[in-house]
Amino acid sequence: MKWLVLLLMQWTLCFGIAHAQHNVPEIPFDSVADFFKLPEGMHFGEVPGVAVNSKGHVFVFTRANSTHGPAFGPTASQLLEFNAKGEFVREIGKGLYGFAFAHTVRIDRDDNIWTVDKGSDMVVKFNPAGRVQMVFGRRMESTSPNTKPHAHVTPPRPAVDGLFREPTDVAWDREGNIYITDGYINSRVAKYTSTGDWVKQWGEYGMEPGQFRTPHAIAIDNNNHIYVGDRSNTRVQVFDTDGKFLRKWQTPEHETGRPTGLSIDHRGRVLVADTHYYRVLIYSREGELLQTIGGQRGNKPGQFGWVTDVVEGRRDARVVAVTSGGTIPDRGLYGVFLHSGQVVFVSATTSSLLVLKSESAPALPSRSVNARSGTSRPTPASAALRMSKVFGPR
Repeated sequence: MKWLVLLLMQWTLCFGIAHAQHNVPEIPFDSVADFFKLPEGMHFGEVPGVAVNSKGHVFVFTRANSTHGPAFGPTASQLLEFNAKGEFVREIGKGLYGFAFAHTVRIDRDDNIWTVDKGSDMVVKFNPAGRVQMVFGRRMESTSPNTKPHAHVTPPRPAVDGLFREPTDVAWDREGNIYITDGYINSRVAKYTSTGDWVKQWGEYGMEPGQFRTPHAIAIDNNNHIYVGDRSNTRVQVFDTDGKFLRKWQTPEHETGRPTGLSIDHRGRVLVADTHYYRVLIYSREGELLQTIGGQRGNKPGQFGWVTDVVEGRRDARVVAVTSGGTIPDRGLYGVFLHSGQVVFVSATTSSLLVLKSESAPALPSRSVNARSGTSRPTPASAALRMSKVFGPR
């Protein structure tokens, strides 16, 4: 009889959590069009990473510029900067040895630009002027007879200090120490000092607390708590700066889905990009689900595919969110920004880039452009959150 009582208590608790989280408020949005101005003849590819600096400039890390390589396995990594008006500023790192297959771009508190490249196994720090300052990891040498794609074996082969195998993200604590999630093959977090010296690593392949299966995203709050998106384990794990496990978020219904991107907003809330349920989740730091955005799968405006990145931008910046669709339907790659305390996000159609803004931001152009015909039409002025779609077919 005792086991039945315990079973009923557990069922009631699980049902209560799931029911409460299914009834969290959704943030509505509505779509308009046209913002970024690419140079003539330049195009976006898949965009797995986006970031915004203190000036409101947007950095787009795109899987483009791949037409000069072979059909299979070409280099596909290009870093573009736009100002707050959507005007093209420059390309950073053109022809860089550390660029092979774009994954993530981040901006630190000093406006330095960091890229994480899955193909080259390298993390690169640029200063605001676009000059390389630090390089982490090492690309396999082209002339080596052992150069080939990494073997995906279970469990993975032992990780090597200072080297990566398909890294995914980077973040910094209040003292400037550097943390890199590594990644698609290694199952760990690597820690460096602010000057680039190796400190330690933690994590291994598995499903227990402190273990990972594709640590895909990392973010750090003002209390130096480290949040890791453990994607294939469908959970967010929280650690201190020494790698001590503190807690995890994973309800019986797997409400975190597949946490692929993470960010801490200026209110201290944790934003989670969920590729599995096509949405963004907004949590308190204690793990309470507060709000959601999206959740309807599809390729039309207002519907979403894979959501892979979530980032807070300047609160007074014009640009709130950027995202791009991939070259395969339902496999688009996405980015998110926050504006004036309102989380906003957008999904892409195939091979298109989108921008989302809030009503309190300066107005975007008042006409939208049909991506197929190129004709323009007036854009409605009312909406609490507005989405701008540019460049690319539906």
